Amino acid sequence: MALYFIGLGLYDEKDISLRGLEAIKRCDVVYLENYTSMLSCDVKKLEKLYGKNIILSSRELVENKAEDTILKDALSKDVAFLVIGDPMSATTHIDLRLRAEKAGIGCIVVHNASVFSAVGVTGLQLYKFGRTTSIPFQEEKWHPETPYDAIKENMNSGLHTLILLDLRPDEKKFMTVNQAIEYLLSIEDKRKEKVFSKELFCVGCARLGSLKPCIKAGNAEELLKENFGKPVHCLIVPGKLHFAEEEALELFKIHK
Repeated sequence: MALYFIGLGLYDEKDISLRGLEAIKRCDVVYLENYTSMLSCDVKKLEKLYGKNIILSSRELVENKAEDTILKDALSKDVAFLVIGDPMSATTHIDLRLRAEKAGIGCIVVHNASVFSAVGVTGLQLYKFGRTTSIPFQEEKWHPETPYDAIKENMNSGLHTLILLDLRPDEKKFMTVNQAIEYLLSIEDKRKEKVFSKELFCVGCARLGSLKPCIKAGNAEELLKENFGKPVHCLIVPGKLHFAEEEALELFKIHK
């Protein structure tokens, strides 16, 4: 008996690897984590291709109820835990694996493409990315400035910053590049440390991993006026650019 952590890739049901598909077909129970990202297709398409019923797993189930669901099943059955992107890209999945190992459950990881590698399509060199950060939806009394600090820290080292944007599929809420820029500008307006201005060069991305991702490069003010379409979106603040990176980004610059 084992718990399989299987990456689905970034776009639709066809991004699954052959190894991952074979593992799913061997499993008795299949869970799909549905809170860190989303595919462009309906779960029914996954079920049709994979030949399995899929149980949607909320953050509450994975982080607080796994012992009564996923891990309990894996004690006596082969269980697949499907993750959009790569299964080990999120802390919450690493924690689930550690809990499984402590319970004596064997774990097998089947990797796939993730946003951390897909951003290479912009032409920015992956080894020059610094600390990744994220922007959550604001709550009434919660306005974290961590993303601003991460950009500042990476800038001081000449490194690029990948900013992941919040999503709540259950509520059909998906943060856009535009909202992320507005949020960062609001922090700049408060702190005035000249980290994120309207003139700052940024790269907005949507639907990375698809055949036609949306990638637009320009200053923050220009990107604010752009429509990036359907989710999932992310934002990149480039650091010091190599001439090859500058040349690549010319492909995506907004023409005035």
